[in-house]
Amino acid sequence: MTLVHEPPPGTNTPADPYADAADPYAVALREGGPLYLRRHGGRRQRLELARWCAEPDAADDTLLARCTGPTLDVGCGPGRLAAALTRRGVAALGVDPVPAAVARTRAASASALCRSVFEPLPGEGRWAVALLADGNIGIGGDPARLLDRMHTLLAPGGLLLVETDPQDVHERFAARVENAGGGHGGAFRWARIGTPSLCRLAPAHAFTAPETWTHTNRTFAALRRH
Repeated sequence: MTLVHEPPPGTNTPADPYADAADPYAVALREGGPLYLRRHGGRRQRLELARWCAEPDAADDTLLARCTGPTLDVGCGPGRLAAALTRRGVAALGVDPVPAAVARTRAASASALCRSVFEPLPGEGRWAVALLADGNIGIGGDPARLLDRMHTLLAPGGLLLVETDPQDVHERFAARVENAGGGHGGAFRWARIGTPSLCRLAPAHAFTAPETWTHTNRTFAALRRH
């Protein structure tokens, strides 16, 4: 997962609250420990950092099995999916704006770039598959804008694999990451969207939704680029 400021439309350089090595997210990636997502002025929820840093689980395997060609892992975090694809002989590239995440991905023998998805990326318009796992459809706080960007990255007929919210929600909000002691990073824009809402949104952004599924309380959608 990636948790980061994304730039407004028309800009290429993201503001990165994780450039500081003391940021809670970067520290947790290196050292472990509980981590939380705090909504602006509201509740906080625990993030699944231990799962992101572990080997792929059975739900992850349902994504990996659908990666049948060169795959772009957007918001790769510590790189468990990119590394698993590499071990399977699938060409994969992780993209994450957090240096500590990219370092972990590379340490797992996977290729990764420290870059925002909204910056220029290799192979634009030629990727067979793109991953938005772990709720990364929320990157930038605007799923519609992110779908438009993914359309430019995928080849015609390419597959976008999205992990959606288990609830049928479509909400956008400001948030920050906190550690157990209340230390926090900078604010960023984020979003949550459930499978029904994503499937309703997809056609307006040149995607069809050929498949949806659930595994161990995690929900997913496979969108096909027109």
